[in-house]
Amino acid sequence: MANIKLGYAPTRRSIFSAPDAIKYRGLTADRLTELGIDFVDITDINDEGLLYGDDEVVNKVIEKFKAEKIDGLFLPHCNFGTEFACARVAKALNVPVLLWGPLDERPEPDGRRLRDTQCGLFATGKVLRRFRVPFTYMTNCRLTDPVFERGLRDFMAVCNVVKTFKKIRILQISTRPYEFWSTMCNEGELLEKFNIQLTPIPMPELTDAIKKAKAEGTEVAGVMNYCHENMEICIKENELENVAALKVAMKGLADKYGCNAIAIQCWNQLQREIGIMPCAANALLNEEGIPVVCETDIHGAITALMVEAADLEGTRSFFADWTIRHPDNPNGELLQHCGPWPISVAKETPKITYPLAFDHPGSITAEAKHGDVTLARFDGDNGEYSLLLGRAKGVEGPKGMGTYLWVEVDNIKRLEAKIVEGPYIHHCVGIHKDVVPVLYEACKYIGIAPDLYDPIEEEVKAYLRGE
Repeated sequence: MANIKLGYAPTRRSIFSAPDAIKYRGLTADRLTELGIDFVDITDINDEGLLYGDDEVVNKVIEKFKAEKIDGLFLPHCNFGTEFACARVAKALNVPVLLWGPLDERPEPDGRRLRDTQCGLFATGKVLRRFRVPFTYMTNCRLTDPVFERGLRDFMAVCNVVKTFKKIRILQISTRPYEFWSTMCNEGELLEKFNIQLTPIPMPELTDAIKKAKAEGTEVAGVMNYCHENMEICIKENELENVAALKVAMKGLADKYGCNAIAIQCWNQLQREIGIMPCAANALLNEEGIPVVCETDIHGAITALMVEAADLEGTRSFFADWTIRHPDNPNGELLQHCGPWPISVAKETPKITYPLAFDHPGSITAEAKHGDVTLARFDGDNGEYSLLLGRAKGVEGPKGMGTYLWVEVDNIKRLEAKIVEGPYIHHCVGIHKDVVPVLYEACKYIGIAPDLYDPIEEEVKAYLRGE
C-alpha cells in the first residue's frame, strides 16, 4: 500500500453556523480515521481547527503542511467556507486538491439554513480556477455514502500517481538498440517539462556489477532458489546463475543511483557479454515493484510507474507489444513480449526458457491471467505529451511464446489507427485493475493530456462525479 498523507483543512465562513461547522470538522475527521486514512489536521492553528479569516491563519496552515510534506490537500466545506483562504493554501502547496462538502440538512422550521455548503463549493471552485489551481471535486454527499469512501480512495490514488511522477528517475542501461528509432526520447525535454531524470550507464558498468554479484554469491543463490521454487527451469544451471546475477546487478545499480525504474538495451550486446536474454531477470524485478522495460523504452518505464501508482494495492503491471490481430476475434489483439512480465500476472507456472526470436536463453513463457485490464501508454513528440488510455479484457486465443495475453477491445480498428497516427508506438503497459479514472484525473495535475482510445470520456467523468 502506498503511504499517502493528506492535509486536512476544513473551512467555514463567519455568517453561517460556526457550531455546525465545528461539528462537521470533527465528524469528517472521525470518518477519515475510521477509513484508515493518514491525515494532518489544523487543530493547533486555531481553537476551531478550521480554515478561515486572515493571512495569519493561511500562512500557518501552509507552513505546517509543507513541514509535514503532505501529498494532497483535502478542503471539506463544513459550511459555506472561505474560498480565497482555500485558494491561497492550495496555490502555495502545489499538490492535488480535493474539494468536497457534507450534504446540507433540511432547513429549520423558520426557513433558516445553517451551512449552505453546496453554494460555498461553487464559489471555491471558481476561485481555484482564477488561481489556476487544478482540483478534484467529490460530489456533495453524506459521510456515510459509499461515494465518499470511493472518492477519497480514488483521490489518494491520484495523489500517488502525481507523487510518483514528480520523483521519476530511470536507470538507462546503454543506448536504445539501433533498429528501435521508435523508442527515442528527448531527455532534456523530459527533465525541463516534468523533472523526469535519466541515469544512463554503459553496458560495461552492468557487466562489472554482474561479475561482482556472482563473486559474492549469496544473493545470487537466493534468487536461484526463488526461481526453482516458483518457476519451471528449462535452461542450464549456469545460465540460471547468469539470470540471477543480472537481476541482483540491476537491483544494486538502481539502488546506487536512486532510480525507481529501469530501461535496458536487451539485445544484442548483452547476449555477447553474458550469453542470456534479460527477460527473466526483468520479470523478477518487476515482481518486486521495480518496473523494468525493454529496448531502452524510457516512455514505457514512465508509463509503468504511473500505472502501478494508480493502484494502491500493489498490483503489478506488465510491459507489452501490440503485435497481431486475433485470428478469430474481430476485435482481438495479442499483447506479448519475450518474457519480462512479473510471475503474479501469470495464470500458469512460468517457464524460464528461450524467446521467440532469439537463440539465447533467459526469457519466460507464460500466458497471463484473463479478466479486465487497463492499457496505457505515455508518449509524445514535437514537444507535446499525452497518455493513451483505455480498457480491455483477456480472452482465449492460440498458444503463444514469451509472456502473452490475447485481449479484446471495443473497436480494434479505432485503437490501431490511434497508435499508428501517434504519438504512440507499439509498446504499452497493462494492469489487471480498472485505473482509467484515476489516471485520467491525474493527468490534470502533471500537465499531460489524457487520450482515451474508446469514446468513454463521459462515462469516466460520470464515475468521477460519483454517479
